[in-house]
Amino acid sequence: MKKFTLSIIAILGVLFVSAQDAAASASQQEGMNSNGKIWVVMTVCLTILSGLILYVASLDKKLGRLEKK
Repeated sequence: MKKFTLSIIAILGVLFVSAQDAAASASQQEGMNSNGKIWVVMTVCLTILSGLILYVASLDKKLGRLEKK
């Protein structure tokens, strides 16, 4: 029963978040493109993603060493 309730809450949360106005989203995107801030956002996202990938790779390497012992 807990899994079902948590699933319903998660689905409703996604529906509330995705229920944004399309016109507001388009104007916000246009504003970010005109100011050049979209490149800042992309740079931050790529930096975070590359950091996570490097962290997982280093953990995998360490676990491999521990498994050999």
